[in-house]
Amino acid sequence: MKNFRVGIISAGDMGHAVARELFKRGHTTLTIVKNRTDLTKDRASRSNMKVVSGMKQLLDNSDFVFSIMPPDQAYEFAASFVAALKLSRDLPVFVDCNAISPETTLSMNELISGVGGKMIKVGIIGPPPGMNTPTKFYASGENAILIDFIAGGDIQFLNLGSNLIYASAIKICYAALTKGVMALQSSALIAAELLGVGEELQGELKDSQNFHWRLIEKRVSRLACDAGRWAGEMDQISETYQMLGLTPNLHKGVGDIFRLLEMSPLGNETRETYDHNRSLQESLNIYKNSIK
Repeated sequence: MKNFRVGIISAGDMGHAVARELFKRGHTTLTIVKNRTDLTKDRASRSNMKVVSGMKQLLDNSDFVFSIMPPDQAYEFAASFVAALKLSRDLPVFVDCNAISPETTLSMNELISGVGGKMIKVGIIGPPPGMNTPTKFYASGENAILIDFIAGGDIQFLNLGSNLIYASAIKICYAALTKGVMALQSSALIAAELLGVGEELQGELKDSQNFHWRLIEKRVSRLACDAGRWAGEMDQISETYQMLGLTPNLHKGVGDIFRLLEMSPLGNETRETYDHNRSLQESLNIYKNSIK
């Protein structure tokens, strides 16, 4: 199989893990770390990513550019890609891997195709590669087959066909349910703490809702690590629901819950730095006290 040059912006939790997986299979990965945190720079180094100075240098040395970032930054990055594409000697394929709505996807494609570029849409479902759980790359668009080289190791490649919005659609619908449930679980527990019946609710959930309780114990303490990024994702889901004639308010509320968690002291943690020894109750106390 041919080895490709893959630009990845950025070397975040998911991006650097994808880079690490591709490097194992002989591909070259590149990124930009200017004005990024020390953690991002460290992740890029650990994943053997080549660091370039700016967008033009990234495009000149990449066959593909994968955008993996918070969804509220995705369109702006696509615009900067287009600006650099006009000055580049090459035309790398743009691969958006963010949780953006079908409408945003089509607007982004119009921007990129307007300068002769090609776009592939990817919806990522699952944890970063390396967590002993498959990371599924649902891909769509006329050129989706071009990135089948990512399949292997922990990454599964699923081609949804030529309709560009399909990968966006499955990611949006999946996250609407899974992350919506996480927010409902968290908000119910925090509300119970504020109302003085936290212990009683937890006891009842253990007794009659064991499925939810096991998920709560696993998730709630670390939700703040991802809450800021997920809030933007909920905005994209709300936009999609409104376009379909469904209420946008449900996931606007979910976004508010995630922003609340992000603003708590635990919002400064990352998946790599959060306290694994902190109990659920300790986390709930921190969330509760950040509201008062």
